[in-house]
Amino acid sequence: LTACGSGEGADAPEAVAGTAAPMATDGDGETADSSASPDGDAAGETPTSGSAKPAEPSGSGADSTRSAGGTTTERCHTSELRASVGPNHPGAGQENFSVVFTNTSGHTCTLRGYPGAAFTDADGKQVGSDPERTSGSPGTITLKPGADAWAGLSFSNPEISGAKTATPASLLVTPPNERDPLTVDWKGGEVPVSGNASKAKVSVLAPGSGE
Repeated sequence: LTACGSGEGADAPEAVAGTAAPMATDGDGETADSSASPDGDAAGETPTSGSAKPAEPSGSGADSTRSAGGTTTERCHTSELRASVGPNHPGAGQENFSVVFTNTSGHTCTLRGYPGAAFTDADGKQVGSDPERTSGSPGTITLKPGADAWAGLSFSNPEISGAKTATPASLLVTPPNERDPLTVDWKGGEVPVSGNASKAKVSVLAPGSGE
């Protein structure tokens, strides 16, 4: 997201239905296809519902991880997590935030892959397109109770890129292999929604809080 431009001729911001689809991984560490919604809609088609719809969980290997000692650890479900957004760490024309998942359950669970993400307005409608996924190698993250995992969320500074902007009310984030998103109040100000360098990017999950 380094392109610069005046933004002339760019379309006005438009509220659209989105997916907030997570990137799932199969048991061999390969990236599973999440380009389709749970209803089987092809990527790029607009769902009839106005709510963000994550991808169908992948099959083999998505539900649990077996350790060398033979014990099995279940993946973290949405109901066992709390989501938050860290402070902005701007640099080189980029706005950089951390999306953090915290294990609020009383047991250890795992996360693996990319989170889904979607900016929404006060009415719950998505603004802008789904963030693109950066390149990365998903690894299984074991979260003890109270532990964190994070993914980077970044976009070009609209004043530099010339992109059209909107100020979201919330950020919806969906854990990998889950269907239900978590809602976080967005305090990061304007985000690019159309025109030059209008797409945000999200990175693969890593251990810690990203601070």
